[in-house]
Amino acid sequence: MLSEQFRFQLQQRPSLAEQRSWKRSLDVLSNDLVDAGLADLEVLVEYQLPLTSKRADVVLCGAHPSTGELSYLVVELKQWAAARMLDGTDDVVVMDGSERLHPIAQVDGYTRYLQDFVASLDDDATRVAGVAYLHNATDRDLGDLWAHPQASEGRMFTAQRRGEWLRHLQSCLSADGGVAADQLLGSAVRPSKHLLKVAAEEVQQREQFVLLDEQQVAYSLVMRAVDAAMRANTKEVIVVTGGPGSGKSVIALSLLGELARQGRTAMHATGSSAFTKTLRKVAGKQNKRVQELFKYFNSYMAAEPNGIDVLICDEAHRIRRTSANRYTSAALRTDRPQVGELIDAARVPVFLLDEHQVVRPGEIGTLADIRAAADRKHLSVRHIDLDGQFRLGGSRAYEHWVLRLLGLEPGGPTPWEGDDRFDVSVYSRPSAIEEALRKRLADGYNARIAAGYAWRWSDAKGGSLPNDVVIGDWQRPWNNKKDTKVGDAPGTPFWASDPAGFDQVGCVYTAQGFEYDYAGVIIADDLVWREDRWVARPEFSHDSQVKKAEPEQFTRAVLNTYKVLLTRGMRGVSIYSTDPETQAMLERLVRP
Repeated sequence: MLSEQFRFQLQQRPSLAEQRSWKRSLDVLSNDLVDAGLADLEVLVEYQLPLTSKRADVVLCGAHPSTGELSYLVVELKQWAAARMLDGTDDVVVMDGSERLHPIAQVDGYTRYLQDFVASLDDDATRVAGVAYLHNATDRDLGDLWAHPQASEGRMFTAQRRGEWLRHLQSCLSADGGVAADQLLGSAVRPSKHLLKVAAEEVQQREQFVLLDEQQVAYSLVMRAVDAAMRANTKEVIVVTGGPGSGKSVIALSLLGELARQGRTAMHATGSSAFTKTLRKVAGKQNKRVQELFKYFNSYMAAEPNGIDVLICDEAHRIRRTSANRYTSAALRTDRPQVGELIDAARVPVFLLDEHQVVRPGEIGTLADIRAAADRKHLSVRHIDLDGQFRLGGSRAYEHWVLRLLGLEPGGPTPWEGDDRFDVSVYSRPSAIEEALRKRLADGYNARIAAGYAWRWSDAKGGSLPNDVVIGDWQRPWNNKKDTKVGDAPGTPFWASDPAGFDQVGCVYTAQGFEYDYAGVIIADDLVWREDRWVARPEFSHDSQVKKAEPEQFTRAVLNTYKVLLTRGMRGVSIYSTDPETQAMLERLVRP
């Protein structure tokens, strides 16, 4: 029955190991519950934590024997026979040669997450507890794992402590809570007040979040819409558009912090794995719970309508036609537009976007798309356009030069006349770009080299990245595919921020949303200049999703790709083209 429901809910077959785990662990747990006098307890198996793909092995649902209040016990069932702490860490263990999170830390994280996002728990720590049950191990088998602190949010029991485990069950639960499971499953999902308080301290109190001119206007209009929605029970869609460096993400984080300070339920979402993970690392640096406020666009497929006061959709040009993918369960798999899901999820959905950063055919994050979705729901849309420029050295001239160069603004390419605030150079070979940027690094600046996706991207071999980007005798690897380090190469989300990222070539999906002092850009053979126009060539692209698009869509995606790469630098850009005719055109436009 479990296997059948697993296939139905998750649209995939449970592995044999997972089935063995159910048989061995659930039999043990069932016997324990019977012996504890809790045979009638409601049990949720493979409970999926809201707004995430993570699953808890078991959640026991009942009433607290002393207070009568609904009570929940999250149980992680481990078949480990032995484990030890990894030297130099306090929450990583080694089991059968692999590194795992300490079971107490794991279940502690699950219980805190439930407190933070399940509205019916109301951030009440007394209503949910956690246990790691290692029913195949003795105390001696776990050795130094016992050094990890235990509390109500996370305790650990072994087979040797079965009597103590049964008493703990009886102290936490009685079988009287007949609606406990239904209430947990049917609860609204929203950040708790305590989490928002922490987020306010973590996000808002940052001196670099100074809003100017249109930034402050956009911020104030969102706050006004929130107040109006709360007073009059209305709903309004806010769209903030702006070019690179106009301050969209600064507005997003300022809003998140201020709304949290006011106790509003606010969350942040993007369509970029690298961007979201970096925001979690930076904005939630001191508190892992704050990191859970940063989600992905496809996290809101089953969200309660208007369950969140404000949903801040940053980098909204990454919105896709639908949230469904091959991992989506049958219950959630629909043709419902993703933009509609995001609008429905919040009283005030806020979209921050740059239409010239749509780099994949399936991305539909434009002002027109959002207006159309709002119109279908009979909702008003307020649009704010940011005119300021806070990247590119504040050089409005360079921003317009790039747009005209790529045909994204009328008038055609023009010579670069220069701007003291931003340095533009064209180099005759990539090694010269690297040499120039290394000098910038030596002067204390940061820099990155990025390129069009026109070389294959191989997997790491022998603990190192292969040199896939080959131009003459110059060879470099693409940035790391994985989230974790490979050799000295940082994980994908941290290519733009980790100094070691300079030694790899970034692609648009890694660079988008980030900035660095100096940008090196390699325009590859997927986009070439012929006589008086750009020609986009899918036969030279290695981006499997983009190269299959219709010619017009492919051209738009490639032009936007290079627009993104050319506008990552805050102080300067160095450009090179692998195509001789294109390189000659660039050298005519940018004189030494």
